[in-house]
Amino acid sequence: MNSMIKERLELAKERITEIKNESNVGSFSDFFEKTAAFLVLLMKQRELVESGELFRWELLQLQENNHALYGDILPEHYGTSFGNPEYCAQVFGEVYGNILCFLYGELRAMIPYTYEGRDEDLLKGLELFLEIYGSFRCSLEETEESRKQEGQFDLPKPEHLKESLYYYISDYTREAYHTKIRNMLDVHADFARKIIEKADLSDVRYLYYFGEYISENELKTAAYLNTLPEEMIAKMEDTYTEGYRIGFEAGNKDITKKKIVNIRYSLGFERMIRRAVQNFRKIGLEATIYRATTSVLEGRGMSRIGYYGGIPNKQYDFDHKDDQALILDKALLQVRLEALREAYEEYKEQAGTFGGPAVVEVFGERSVELVSQKHALHLSKEQQQMLVEYAASAGELQNNYIHGEERSFTIIAFPVPEIASGQEDGKEGKDRYPEIFDAVIRINTLDYQLYQRIQQKIIDVLDQGKYVMVKGMNGNRTNMKVMLHTLQNPDRETNFENCVADVNIPVGEVFTSPVLTGTEGTLHVSHVYLDELEYKDLTLRFEDGRVTDYSCANFTAEEENRKLIKDNILFHHETLPIGEFAIGTNTTAFVAARKYHIEDKLPILIAEKTGPHFAVGDTCYSHSEEVRLFNPDGKEIIAKDNECSIKRKEDSHKAYFNCHTDITIPYDELGEVSVVTMTEEVIPIIEEGRFVLAGCEELNAPFDQESMD
Repeated sequence: MNSMIKERLELAKERITEIKNESNVGSFSDFFEKTAAFLVLLMKQRELVESGELFRWELLQLQENNHALYGDILPEHYGTSFGNPEYCAQVFGEVYGNILCFLYGELRAMIPYTYEGRDEDLLKGLELFLEIYGSFRCSLEETEESRKQEGQFDLPKPEHLKESLYYYISDYTREAYHTKIRNMLDVHADFARKIIEKADLSDVRYLYYFGEYISENELKTAAYLNTLPEEMIAKMEDTYTEGYRIGFEAGNKDITKKKIVNIRYSLGFERMIRRAVQNFRKIGLEATIYRATTSVLEGRGMSRIGYYGGIPNKQYDFDHKDDQALILDKALLQVRLEALREAYEEYKEQAGTFGGPAVVEVFGERSVELVSQKHALHLSKEQQQMLVEYAASAGELQNNYIHGEERSFTIIAFPVPEIASGQEDGKEGKDRYPEIFDAVIRINTLDYQLYQRIQQKIIDVLDQGKYVMVKGMNGNRTNMKVMLHTLQNPDRETNFENCVADVNIPVGEVFTSPVLTGTEGTLHVSHVYLDELEYKDLTLRFEDGRVTDYSCANFTAEEENRKLIKDNILFHHETLPIGEFAIGTNTTAFVAARKYHIEDKLPILIAEKTGPHFAVGDTCYSHSEEVRLFNPDGKEIIAKDNECSIKRKEDSHKAYFNCHTDITIPYDELGEVSVVTMTEEVIPIIEEGRFVLAGCEELNAPFDQESMD
């Protein structure tokens, strides 16, 4: 450790320890004393890691320590936590409550620093706390003696406190973004990979060495994987790494140019990830494995991108997703862009060899009814627009260094033990987790050649079409008309990609980029999970392929429902185009979900294969439209652009939206999917949830088997 940093840390520790034991800032004393106690705990944590003592602890000690770090924001304690914006507003008033809740969130974000040895970053947060505390102390000392005697004192001006927070974020954003890009591109940034490769994975204590919250899901997942034979782990991992390799092959991209793959996953799957690291290495790729962002310094939002542990409290995440609203302005976003540019320039060589992410998603956590808190920070319309513009610029900048036409990805999903709780068949939930896990492995490893053959029959009919009609049933109000590109050479061209198990595992969809002009109607689903958020009665309306209206039934107040959609589906855009239309063919996944009563738990990765789906945002070919792609039958896929993406040739800011959200209509809510040809002939593909097109009969077999069981 740098001697100057060490000295400053000691001074900060000494002063914060004093604050923990003094009570002299009136009604704000409780905040500073409790937060100081938390920071003292963090500094103790750093000592435990540095000395190695933490790694000698028994499991129970590690669990108690982990709970001490994260317990304050767990649901059972959140009502009186300073991480709760409603509680802060109740105690301190809205203005000071927002400021202190923001500060508390940033200080909690430092937990990982104590495990990674990021002493300078830890020091920055400690000194910010002391600066804010000092502002309150100065105001107290400047208060007239007569008011002090009455138990009153002057408060620091809110604008001065916000200024301190602003300059903290502004001054350290460059370093934070440099670290963020380094962790993605520099294989020597190997904190997590070392644990994965070197720890004794048969001893679940290793989970507590990452610095993440560890719930029963992570513990039970790791324990369950330890019971599986090596052949099963190999099957899981081979599907994952082969999907990544085949993705390059199917996308007509040269994987031999690449040296780096970024692994993203949820803790508990280390036995599989260790094999993946080794297998990627065999094909010339070294893995980077970085932590999901925790701080506004790194652009924290609702989604976790990277590796992460349990989520202590989704309501906490939801409440803090817009914390940057307190300090966000154009100057700060300009600093972020400059920081990104500088970091990419420093790691330019590595960026050129970056292959893209390989993602392991998890699903099955208990549903949480999120509440839109009145006093949580929210972005203004002006800030939303600034972020839209920033995302466009950042996306363009990234593409200058990591070329979209050369990179690929893969995504696979597995359930967590919590998915088995509350089963309705009389069995104990915990007994069904292995059964559900095995079912998902079967889904992830279905015979892709069978699906490829059947899906080609669907594509052959779709390619005769002028447009596709999609209608709901059983209460589903969907009624969509989807316009298709005109094939100039139908013997050599196709509109739809025949998608099997490569980038999106499991198998089972054909998809296209629709023509926007003339695409119109209503898309409705009764219930769906998108990026860990639940939507009830979600409805989107389209004209000329663009969203014109939207609603859901999550909250009583309509404006809160609209905000939920605008923030998390439209990503602050006023409208988005339909970037993708697809027909999912994985009836096996749909039936398995019904069998185990987990339809509402399926991630979109699997759910999108269980019916037709629409994606709002960019096309599936964003930044790689010029790469020539061919289906297994030799026909070239020509529907890679729409009226928005084609603008990339003039102004990429008008072409891309830097988001893509899939919304699926399940088979049991699907009345019809039909193709209307150039001669107005109507050819049905699906009727009342069943495939009726000749040659697709095998897709109904899981339905038939279900009715016999």
